[in-house]
Amino acid sequence: MEFPEEIRPVRFDHPDAVKLSDLVQAEYLRRYGYDDMTPLHPAHFDPPDGLFLVAYRDDKPAGCGGWRAQEANEEGYADGDAEIKRMFVVPEARGRGLARRILRALEDSARAAGRVRVVLETGTPLHEAMALYTASGYEPTANFGPYRDYSDSRCFAKPL
Repeated sequence: MEFPEEIRPVRFDHPDAVKLSDLVQAEYLRRYGYDDMTPLHPAHFDPPDGLFLVAYRDDKPAGCGGWRAQEANEEGYADGDAEIKRMFVVPEARGRGLARRILRALEDSARAAGRVRVVLETGTPLHEAMALYTASGYEPTANFGPYRDYSDSRCFAKPL
């Protein structure tokens, strides 16, 4: 019997979040040859200025994603931005709409927190991620953040 997925808020340093984040980094190493160098701290995802979610399938961590508040700065963010980080679904749970549900929950949370736009960065090797974001209403935007000068970096934005 297959159990439905459940999405729960957790701290970014929760063991399941750490496990999934390590899997994300391994995926980046495999696809890019380097991991995500973005400095992240658990407090970045603490409400009301952020949120981190872990999706469970059969009571096992199957996916994750978070958002953190950003304001205008020299890295290209704008006031009221909510930056999506660590979107990931384990291979055996892909193709079932789980990433879309995590993304929607993050958008709803950011909107409720008063954020006005969601932004995210991904890379050209992650075509399935780019397809998810464009299908979810995200449009290309000027590159921002630590990867703004990388040729394989692609940034997207969606007004809330």
